[in-house]
Amino acid sequence: MITKQLISPKSIVVVGGSEDVHKPGGAILENLLSTGFKGNIYVVNPKASGEIRGCRTFLNIDGIPEVDLAILAIPAKFCVGTVETLCYKKNCGAIIIISAGFAEDSKEGAEYERKIVEMTNDVGAALIGPNCVGVITPSYTGVFTKPIPSLSPMGIDFVSGSGATIVFILELAIQLGLKFASIFSIGNSAQIGVEDMLEYYDQSYVHGKSAPVKMLYIESINDPQKLLKHAYSLYRKGARVVAIKSGYSEAGSRAASSHTGAMASPDKAVSALFRKAGIIRCYSRMELVTTAAIMMFSQVKGRKMAIITHAGGPAVMLTDVLSSNDIEIPNFEGDKAKALLNELYPGSSVSNPIDFLATGTADQLGKIIDACENDFNVDSMAVIFGNPGLVSSYGAYDKILEKQKVCKKPIFPILTSIVNAKDEIEQFRNKGGITFPEEVIFGSCFAKIANIPEPILCNEHPPVDKEKIRRIINNSGNGYLTPEKTQEILDAAGINRVKELVVSSYPEAIKAAREIGWPLVMKVVGPVHKSDVGGVVLNICDDHTLEMEYKRMMRIDGCIGVLLQPMISGTQLFVGAKREDKFGHLVMCGLGGIYIEVLKDISYSISPISALEAEEMIHHLRSYKLIEGVRGQEGVNEAIFNETIRRVSALCSCAPEIFEMDINPLMGNQKSVTAVDARIRIEK
Repeated sequence: MITKQLISPKSIVVVGGSEDVHKPGGAILENLLSTGFKGNIYVVNPKASGEIRGCRTFLNIDGIPEVDLAILAIPAKFCVGTVETLCYKKNCGAIIIISAGFAEDSKEGAEYERKIVEMTNDVGAALIGPNCVGVITPSYTGVFTKPIPSLSPMGIDFVSGSGATIVFILELAIQLGLKFASIFSIGNSAQIGVEDMLEYYDQSYVHGKSAPVKMLYIESINDPQKLLKHAYSLYRKGARVVAIKSGYSEAGSRAASSHTGAMASPDKAVSALFRKAGIIRCYSRMELVTTAAIMMFSQVKGRKMAIITHAGGPAVMLTDVLSSNDIEIPNFEGDKAKALLNELYPGSSVSNPIDFLATGTADQLGKIIDACENDFNVDSMAVIFGNPGLVSSYGAYDKILEKQKVCKKPIFPILTSIVNAKDEIEQFRNKGGITFPEEVIFGSCFAKIANIPEPILCNEHPPVDKEKIRRIINNSGNGYLTPEKTQEILDAAGINRVKELVVSSYPEAIKAAREIGWPLVMKVVGPVHKSDVGGVVLNICDDHTLEMEYKRMMRIDGCIGVLLQPMISGTQLFVGAKREDKFGHLVMCGLGGIYIEVLKDISYSISPISALEAEEMIHHLRSYKLIEGVRGQEGVNEAIFNETIRRVSALCSCAPEIFEMDINPLMGNQKSVTAVDARIRIEK
């Protein structure tokens, strides 16, 4: 719970504060004083009394007056009693625990943490940490670390689950010229996690008056649905969220027995959740701060960029990365291009990239920017301007700042000479400019922002027979459903399937063949991976082959019967689902049959899935051309494929006990998409 005392306290006590700025308590006190906190500051130190650095100092917590906020920098074992006094005797509305030694350390520490959460919840106080570096808001700088970034109401809100990482990210961000509105190091997130911070930012957001960008470093997601709700809400209000979710290598992922289970993963669930919420996912500190920096500019409305440079190589590299990510670098030609070329030195080029040579002047740069703003059909500009060490860059950088104030199209300064133009770049940032030191990182982050799909939350599913689905699930135990129950589930979910019969004797097989008709498909019942054990035979057209294959299959280890189906032609497709703890179901689609193992070309999203999400899933497949139909081959009815994906999503919503399921293959053609084989595993 975020309290007023946490955001804007009128009084603060530093428990463990001291004169020593090389210790956390002393450094916190130093930062509070040096940044001009306007309220009362108290210190608790058992080895001092009277005053420390002009602040009233007490030997123990019992002696302090009532206080809004307490920052604890004392050993973990002393924190429980201190919090008890703060909560029940000092009317303290917010507590930040810097100290480590809690749940991240031992069972004893976890018990300390539990008791502290219980007490703070009991009195409605906010708790940040433990095991964090602190909090910075416009009211106070309650951290023990440096650097302290510049603050602005229209800066960036930053939340991090890691203390040390927050320092490293800030160092990079400051080098780009970023300002911050607030910074929260949430540590163990014992009470307040990243989801709670997003909720606060969402509920307090006023477009044009609140920080437009929220930057997150996440180590764990405890409430995915809460994260989704508030990130999506912020997106709809005009804010943008960019995040790193670390720990995606999945060294400890669970074993799975189906194709879906093998390809699904907690990290895919994170990516799907981020897409649904409109969160841009990054994988490095530089990518995170660069993406956040780009979003601090006015929003780019289109995909056409002008590249302005006096160095050919960086411009080519930026062109490459943008073009390969579907950002257009349009060619400039005609009378207006010729007029601009006449303003530049001989040897210059205006075809885009616009190269005005190493000798180009600030005045020429201004004329180029004016042409891109008024004459050329582009939506934004990137200016690459370094310094070979011969002349000053002050004039050119001032020209960029001047044009940024009057141009409607965003101008992104890529100032590459971090050594030769160090002083000029520092002055540029001091005047409020944001810079990018490297063109390829800028380009890839720009493309990431431009290519993020519009997030849409699904409000309704296709209708399914919920009563029948629940009856089957309630009457089934854990493990894979029988083929008969699987067929019933598919029927109840409205998923078209082939007629199929399971037999356990040859006379039954002959009777089934007559009922279904030739040609037939035969599949072994029992083994999970049928193809691996020779348990699938296609195009059975006569009694002799039927008898021979039936007898062979019944000898396969684990066989309990044989399933017969009509032979259907079309493109083999796949739809599956996997339950991921806390996230719900991850629904996937792609090409089916053996292609799913060979190509591993899948798209995925978190259930529930809208029609537009399902369409994006299908179009995102690398093999989409095969679904469209190529070189005379019949394509797939995308509308039915789309509906099948959504019906699987609806089934999972109705039956959360489904742990994993495969429909593989689905045979798709222009008339139908038909489930040929399916498995559903229940874990209650």
